[in-house]
Amino acid sequence: MAAMDVIVERLVSVWRIPLVRQKFPLLFLLISIVGSILGYLELVPQTYFSSSKNFVNVYFVKLSWGWTLLLLTPFLLISSYFSSSASYLIRCLLSLVVATFIWYVCTKAFLFIEDLTGTCLESRTSLVATKGFTSKATCRQAGFHWQSLDISGHSFILTYSSLLIMEETSPMAFLRTAGLPALYRTALNLLYVALNLIVMTWVWMFFCTSVYFHDPIDKILGTMCGLLGWHLTYGCWYQRPFSPGQLKKQKQHA
Repeated sequence: MAAMDVIVERLVSVWRIPLVRQKFPLLFLLISIVGSILGYLELVPQTYFSSSKNFVNVYFVKLSWGWTLLLLTPFLLISSYFSSSASYLIRCLLSLVVATFIWYVCTKAFLFIEDLTGTCLESRTSLVATKGFTSKATCRQAGFHWQSLDISGHSFILTYSSLLIMEETSPMAFLRTAGLPALYRTALNLLYVALNLIVMTWVWMFFCTSVYFHDPIDKILGTMCGLLGWHLTYGCWYQRPFSPGQLKKQKQHA
């Protein structure tokens, strides 16, 4: 597994560069703005990824939160081994509970806003509104088009998931030198590489979303919600005493 150790070492080295961690969140905002401009001006040709039915979108992006938890949960479980502390494990998993709560609230809020701000039109190109429809579901079931503020759930979840993974895998910088059993170390390395591949996939699909789908305001709002969810937790709350973030830091430096 020497090759895997080298890959992990290089990935850790990249994430330890201060500029990378500082600018990575802003990358999503930049892509959202530039991608929206490119899409609006039709400067990017149609490709396989311009269809919402592409394999990565259907089986990964639409299930992105599931993929994030599927890989991140065992990573945190194994990484907690070195601490031999149940409280550390609880705090690690609490971070995922908080993140899942933010994901759930935001996605439900987006759907509520979409219904609240929408109008049922006869067609996508029509300005004639039809009466009697107060939700996207009933409007579309009747064969009409629902025009509303459709905050991009993909822009939100791809931004938020990527930043969550960045934060929760940061202990790998010292875990790779911790005295973990060989089997645990191998599993941790594989999960770490897989999580980095998922982040790369999320960034690529975020770019595709920015170029091919949604109105610019929908994508920018979705991106801002993802950034806000990350900042309020890791940038504010987790910096305070007795928060999941600070308790984990105490264990890491113990």
